Amino acid sequence: MKIVAATANTDKIKEIKEKLLSIPDLEIVPVSEITDVPEIPEDAESFEGNALIKARTICSITGMPSMADDSGLVVDALNGEPGVYSARYGGPGLDDKGRYMLLLEKMADIPDGSRQARFVCVIALVLPDGREFTTTGRCEGSITRSPSGDSGFGYDPVFYIEERGKTMAQLSMSEKNSLSHRGKALEKAAAILKDLAL
Repeated sequence: MKIVAATANTDKIKEIKEKLLSIPDLEIVPVSEITDVPEIPEDAESFEGNALIKARTICSITGMPSMADDSGLVVDALNGEPGVYSARYGGPGLDDKGRYMLLLEKMADIPDGSRQARFVCVIALVLPDGREFTTTGRCEGSITRSPSGDSGFGYDPVFYIEERGKTMAQLSMSEKNSLSHRGKALEKAAAILKDLAL
């Protein structure tokens, strides 16, 4: 069973492969190994909408079952920012560090008790026969006042998980996968994949 992962993000590929290891004969193929993919517009107003756009596009191009995710950080005190714009927060000139430093700057005056946030991930699985599935995972936490940790990517260094007493960037890959938004969405996706005869 081959599924095309509609992402060029090597960190996401690692997380996907680790979480789906338990499924016999499943092979996750990064889309970059199959074809040059045009830039896919992520112009939906929800994580689910963007994930489906990507998975449908890759399935159409490759003719193979395709999996895509859309994920981001939702901060209550910023009315849900950065949300679906998490990867583009602050414009194209910023890297991961620039984006989380911008977030910290915007939250400088937010008191400690009001810094709640969550990571949200939606995974879309689209099959050539037209069947579509989506799963959602969430991870609750809060935004720190300064970055800590050097693992992970994106906003991980400023996302604090109370139950672990660490930021997401201070967790090992296995710890992160056990509680992360993507890990939870992938667990649900794995259950669907085990039931499918692809």
